[in-house]
Amino acid sequence: MRIVTDFPCRVQEEETWIPLADGTRLAARIWRPVDADRHPVPAILEYLPYRKRDLTAERDVQSHPYWAGHGYAGVRVDIRGTGDSDGVLTDEYLPSELEDGLEILAWLEAQPWCTGEVGMIGISWGGFNGLQIAALRPRQLKAVITLCFTDDRYADDIHHMGGCLLGDNLSWASTMFDGNACPPDPDLVGERWREMWLERLDGSGLWLSQWLAHQRRDDYWKHGSVCEDYSAIQCPVYAVSGWADGYCNAVFRVLERLSVPRKGLVGPWAHKYPHLGVPGPAIGFLQESLRWWDHWLKGIDTGIMDEPMVRVWMQESVPPSARYDERPGRWIAEPSWPSPNILPASFRLTAGHDLLPEADGQDDDSTLDIRSPLSVGLYAGKWCSYNAPPDLPHDQRDEDGGSLIFQTPRLDASLEIFGAPTVELEISADQPVAMVALRLSDIAEDDKATRVSYGLLNLTHRDSNEFPEPLEPGKRYRVSIPLKHIAQQFAAGHAIRLALSTSYWPLAWPAPNPVRLTILPGRCRLVLPVRAPRPAEEATLPAFGEPEGASPMAKTLLQPTQESWQVIRDLANDRTTLEVINDEGRYRIDDIDLEISARVTERYQYSYGSYDSLSGWTEWQRSFKRGDWEVRTLTRTLMTSDADNFRLRATLDAWEGDTRIFARTWDETIPRDLV
Repeated sequence: MRIVTDFPCRVQEEETWIPLADGTRLAARIWRPVDADRHPVPAILEYLPYRKRDLTAERDVQSHPYWAGHGYAGVRVDIRGTGDSDGVLTDEYLPSELEDGLEILAWLEAQPWCTGEVGMIGISWGGFNGLQIAALRPRQLKAVITLCFTDDRYADDIHHMGGCLLGDNLSWASTMFDGNACPPDPDLVGERWREMWLERLDGSGLWLSQWLAHQRRDDYWKHGSVCEDYSAIQCPVYAVSGWADGYCNAVFRVLERLSVPRKGLVGPWAHKYPHLGVPGPAIGFLQESLRWWDHWLKGIDTGIMDEPMVRVWMQESVPPSARYDERPGRWIAEPSWPSPNILPASFRLTAGHDLLPEADGQDDDSTLDIRSPLSVGLYAGKWCSYNAPPDLPHDQRDEDGGSLIFQTPRLDASLEIFGAPTVELEISADQPVAMVALRLSDIAEDDKATRVSYGLLNLTHRDSNEFPEPLEPGKRYRVSIPLKHIAQQFAAGHAIRLALSTSYWPLAWPAPNPVRLTILPGRCRLVLPVRAPRPAEEATLPAFGEPEGASPMAKTLLQPTQESWQVIRDLANDRTTLEVINDEGRYRIDDIDLEISARVTERYQYSYGSYDSLSGWTEWQRSFKRGDWEVRTLTRTLMTSDADNFRLRATLDAWEGDTRIFARTWDETIPRDLV
């Protein structure tokens, strides 16, 4: 990244408080031009629960001062109950969070240094609430950049996929369990810090429990899902994600369904801002964002709205790997979405395990069946990749042995797809609750299998996520299953493989009992969204600049980091464990003399063939230290299941110095609801 210091505007920074009508104070960190009191500027708001003072500080100091240096006020606010803000946070996207957001916008409008024009930007949580607040139509909000987000909190978030319960639901709940246990900084809030901390420890609760209480798409998930009424959003939207991120599908839904001016951008990245994007190539996203803000907040014609509606990275074939530093490919664009330049190509499944063009296949009534081992999924990576090695999928041949596979002949010429592949199945199950997992892979000339896309369906959700119905064992059903959106080139000499399994653990929690699925391959189809390359048009696309940012945060590493992802097969005891460790080490933020450490361990286990043996266990260790002040927390969560129930056991412990000042345990049983 190129570090920029010679900005057009000289920048000042301040920590301040935003008072709310109920007496709550929200903590804010603001960067703005030094002459903004005399020459007011628009504001760019990022509104998150991830602690502006420390945990997002490294990222914030490279983006917000950059915008401020170009004539904006970069405003970073801690959500109520997080960081240095007052209160207790008890769940995601609460009505109070959105109401507070409206008050923040009104406060910004009233500041003498602000023109009253505000944009919102955010990745993940901040991408969600930017759209959610836009749907409330505050007059101050003129444009949004939303990254790695969803418009549907049930169908396409970290909790569920195709009605299946995601393993990341446990992982993410544990992340927030840790985050909600962190104290405010005494240097900012003073002696109140201990009282505020104890209030959070006592009041935030076990979020995983309330999430598991809603296993279908009920009103709980509809709240905050802007897909309930796209027309409520009346300001321009720039939607951004990455192919390795969990949230790429939402970009294409909002492009299709919003009626406001809008743009889309999808690179090869994981859950990252594009100027920090991995796998690369990262791009000059801060420059791109300035073109958007200048157009919509300052009325400057930057030409950004004259360019194609959507730009994406067309990925080229690569060998399977847990991590890519760079993903080969090229930028392509479409003027509208859905694009008339993308046409469906249908492939028929055969009893001989072939994938043949529709015209080459024949209908027959042959059947194939599969009952997958629980090992299918150990090499799937995470639903939402943060590119913490190796959370991308590995060689799919390790998964294919427990799956039905169908494969095309070797391709005579390269084939490019862009969009959501779809699989149509005629299928039956021998259990009332069953899931099907589908994987689309690129098979290289040496037979290595790289996953391109995948999809899941809880078959009880075949007609509705809101009103699931059990299967009638042995009855045939016709289902259509969309895979994740992707732009992928299959090289000449490669083949395309579709794999079908009855489990995908631990990416998704399996059905209550082992399931045998039976399909009629002659009545099943894979439909690919095929795009013909247009080299002349692609050659005229403006190039993205190199990544830029403001000066980085001064940080001293005191203890090295450690990352690992291990599959452990205990053959003597028929026990398999996937262990994931992400140790951030210990580091000091030099400007505020604050030492921080964090280590998370996750273990997903099962005994061979035993569905009642499934377990997911997480542990977070966290500490903060400045001089004689030191606090640390330990959170642990264990999730198990049997055919009828999920069981949660969790502990939260907190220490000030050597004194344990808080301890709580949870032990809860939650009935399974056709999951």
